[in-house]
Amino acid sequence: MSTADIWIKICANTSLEDARMAAEAGADAVGFVFAPSPRRVTAAQVAAIVPQLPDALEKIGVFVDAGFGEIATIVAACGLTGAQLQFDAAGELTAQLRERFGASLRIVRVVHFDAETAENSAAARERIQDPNADAMLVDSRTTTAVGGTGVAFDWLAASKTLFRNPMARERRLIVAGGLTAQNVAQAIAVLRPWGVDVASGVEDAPGKKNAGKVREFIARARAWERQLTSLS
Repeated sequence: MSTADIWIKICANTSLEDARMAAEAGADAVGFVFAPSPRRVTAAQVAAIVPQLPDALEKIGVFVDAGFGEIATIVAACGLTGAQLQFDAAGELTAQLRERFGASLRIVRVVHFDAETAENSAAARERIQDPNADAMLVDSRTTTAVGGTGVAFDWLAASKTLFRNPMARERRLIVAGGLTAQNVAQAIAVLRPWGVDVASGVEDAPGKKNAGKVREFIARARAWERQLTSLS
């Protein structure tokens, strides 16, 4: 991926068929959810899938309220290349992961965008300043879910606050929450993120991807990216 390319992750895969399809469609990364969810997978399932995927494809585990031991064990057992911390993880956790796996592991921290983070809350600042984080995923949440909500956050408000923060942008901001093939170009145009992440927006049912939706999502994201590059 060149510095001008947008990074695209197809998340919440539950089968080899779906993960391979995402790779063939041009995704940079696939995600696997190791947390209570209709899309939850086991370490054994993912350990069987990962060796059959392209080496260049990033394989990222999504964790909620997990400790270092659990995350490190799953990353090693499954051959994952990244860990997405979809919760209020302490900086000590990212430091431990970096010490254990070195630069080879992409560590993604998450900020749930709302009125508080729009004002650069202490929690958001702490994540932005984490020296061990490779990227920051900006997501929505509901009263019952911290990811995979199918709900978009306020892109306009975010474009004027978090996405305007120079330090945050250096951390590689990834947009998630409510993205679909129909709105991903708008999200990129408004926020100019480093990456985009989709799960429910390309599914027929929780954990079951729709190949046409995946291909269309990636194609539209790449097309808008090329248009922005030509205008800059």
